[in-house]
Amino acid sequence: MTMLCMTSISCKKYLDVTPDNVGTLDYAFRNRNEAENYLFGCYSTMQHMNDVIYNAGFTTSSEIIYPNNLTANFFDQNGFNLIRGVQSTGNPILNYWGGGVGAVNIFQALRRCNTMLENIDKPIDLGAPEKKRWIAEVKFLKAYYHYYMIRLYGPILLIKDSYAIDASPESLKRKRVSTDEAFAYVVSLLDEAIPDLPPVIENQAKEFGRITKFIAMSVKAEVLTTAASPLFNGNPDYVSFKDHDGKNLFSTTYDATKWQKAADACKDAITECEAQGLHLYNTPPTTGVGTVSDELKKILTLQSAVTEKWEQNPELIWALNYGFGYQGFVIPKLTSKSVSLANTYPSNWAVPLSESELFYTNHGVPLDQDKTFDYNNRFTPQVGDDANKHFIEQGYETAKEHFNRENRFYASIGFDGGIWFGNGVVDESKAYYVQARGIFAVSGPKSFNSTNFTGIWPKKLANYQSVMDNTYSPIDFHLPLIRLSGLYLLYAETLNEAQGPTADVYNYIDKVRTRAGLDGVQASWANYSKTPDKVNTKEGLRDIIHQERRIELSFEGQTGWDLRRWKELQQVLSKPLQGWNINEGSSANYYRPQTVIIPVFGLKDYLWPISTQDVIVNENLTQNPYW
Repeated sequence: MTMLCMTSISCKKYLDVTPDNVGTLDYAFRNRNEAENYLFGCYSTMQHMNDVIYNAGFTTSSEIIYPNNLTANFFDQNGFNLIRGVQSTGNPILNYWGGGVGAVNIFQALRRCNTMLENIDKPIDLGAPEKKRWIAEVKFLKAYYHYYMIRLYGPILLIKDSYAIDASPESLKRKRVSTDEAFAYVVSLLDEAIPDLPPVIENQAKEFGRITKFIAMSVKAEVLTTAASPLFNGNPDYVSFKDHDGKNLFSTTYDATKWQKAADACKDAITECEAQGLHLYNTPPTTGVGTVSDELKKILTLQSAVTEKWEQNPELIWALNYGFGYQGFVIPKLTSKSVSLANTYPSNWAVPLSESELFYTNHGVPLDQDKTFDYNNRFTPQVGDDANKHFIEQGYETAKEHFNRENRFYASIGFDGGIWFGNGVVDESKAYYVQARGIFAVSGPKSFNSTNFTGIWPKKLANYQSVMDNTYSPIDFHLPLIRLSGLYLLYAETLNEAQGPTADVYNYIDKVRTRAGLDGVQASWANYSKTPDKVNTKEGLRDIIHQERRIELSFEGQTGWDLRRWKELQQVLSKPLQGWNINEGSSANYYRPQTVIIPVFGLKDYLWPISTQDVIVNENLTQNPYW
């Protein structure tokens, strides 16, 4: 297989480049080297978009929640507060329209891309093949920046070209285009770019992180799926959303053909990815692993599909260059020495109970649908036994619902009594386990996490080799933007919507389930579900695919976007978010769910507001509905 990338050190060196403040464009494009530096500047905004605290798909999904009563500010927590109803038109949170979030300014990035395309013929020593490739890369970047804005705002401004230097103030006040027009423009840019992008990156040392054909095709598949989804495809909630001239800004009629176009794009992307050697990660890792059982190897394989180094991960289609920098917030304090790090790395990224209960039983069906599972008594304490020793500490009392779960649950969720392999220990017999009850204790192998207010950790976001002991030593990884398993499920979703249940729909769901150690979806529902016929209808299979994606891609910054395009986020956030009774030491009292957040999310929150100031300055803008 051709290597997909190289190390994170090199990628930071390569693409973390911003153009200097040059005096003239002629200087910036006087030769190939200067123009390449400008190309890297076009990439730079996208690279800075990898910080998950500024990603609405991550912070508003309710997969991970964050306390808002801490005296210390470890990072900008505003994105996590969005589910508390703090958004406003006066000062929008994650305000990408108003000029930038963090190090990101999308409109500036689009201006830079246009400048690049308008001056690409100036470097006299830039060869034709390389010029063609650079043009394709910049068109991809323009498409991605526009697409990111569509997901947030719906109708957007199309920045197709640069403003003239002598442009009148009135001409600068552009109008929003409809969502159909915006999606069409994004797809047209991708279609222009894809033929001229390289199949793979041959020069790993110098070109890691640049866009390939299979990356662009996978993004196109996601764009078309988003356009076909309920939020954007004939959404009745926006039937009266018009601009000041009376033009409809949302499609008012459902178009079923959009799903088939999306399915075709998904299949084309899968074919290209597999042709370049990509496949599901299915080899148990060996680094930092001593004597472990086959059962634990399956867990480590699932974890490594996300946290493995990019160059060794055949499943990773696309990520951005900066490593995931928040492992210190997701690893519990497993040793007494690690307590001293609590003020710097407080382990306070908490998972609500609803998220941990989303994962299937070991029969591959939901907890409340497994006819063999005692759902009503799932909070009852039960002692860890030999049959579950690879996942739960023997002799330790934990909730019944932690037993007999699917492998992805144990790979993704850290819970009271759960085995946490790694953290400097290489043999399973000596592995740490999470002891979260009575978290204010000062001795013993406790998890000292007074700020993890649910008592549940997003284990998936910690590399098993990362260490939190007397020192903090994380093993860097790149959080995926697109994995092959996600693309498989995207194809299953779009094909089911276009054609209903077919052999290919089941096949691509089962590719992901098989890697997770589960039976096929039809067999699981037939043998264990209380509703065995659900898998045989388009509507029933839709629900199953949605849950499958939420499980497979949990904590990866995908679910929040999915729930938005499905118009299901309001339903998810209509219920209180709960955790365990963390101040209690006894299992009988600990396993009593406590409400930690009552989310506030209304119909208006599916689209971001444009700030009042921007609407005043540009009277051609129409505010998003319900704001």
